[in-house]
Amino acid sequence: MHVAMVIGGGVVLLGVFLLFGKLWGSDAPALALAAKAFIPVWLVVALINMWVGVTHAGYSVREELPILVIVFLVPAALAALAIWRNG
Repeated sequence: MHVAMVIGGGVVLLGVFLLFGKLWGSDAPALALAAKAFIPVWLVVALINMWVGVTHAGYSVREELPILVIVFLVPAALAALAIWRNG
């Protein structure tokens, strides 16, 4: 359930980035730029989520690594789709 909530948070954060891209640029390249800016920010958030899982929840890095990949890739793939459609 936690993984789904984190992925959902990533999708919402992507929506916020795209909203600001739309408000500030109002054209397709601005949306693509917003999606490009989202990806490194989301990577940092996903890494922090992994760090919390390792240090506070007691999981090993080996156990958390597949979760990191899933948590990062789903919203990043949606961002890549936004870049492809608007870039």
